[in-house]
Amino acid sequence: MLPRRPSAIFRSRWAALLWAAGVLWTAVSVAGVGQSSNTAAPADNAVDALGQPIDNADLDVLRNVIGG
Repeated sequence: MLPRRPSAIFRSRWAALLWAAGVLWTAVSVAGVGQSSNTAAPADNAVDALGQPIDNADLDVLRNVIGG
């Protein structure tokens, strides 16, 4: 990702912008964007840190604690 002379990238704003865009493009293509979910329903097999299944009542308690 870095050229032979990294200082040459930042001599030009456009070169730095294109280099940064390439870094971001590579990161998105490797790691992906992910999935967004706005639902409060847990996954069918979701478990907490102790291995207990998570249900909507647990999520309601958590939402009330975080909300104040």
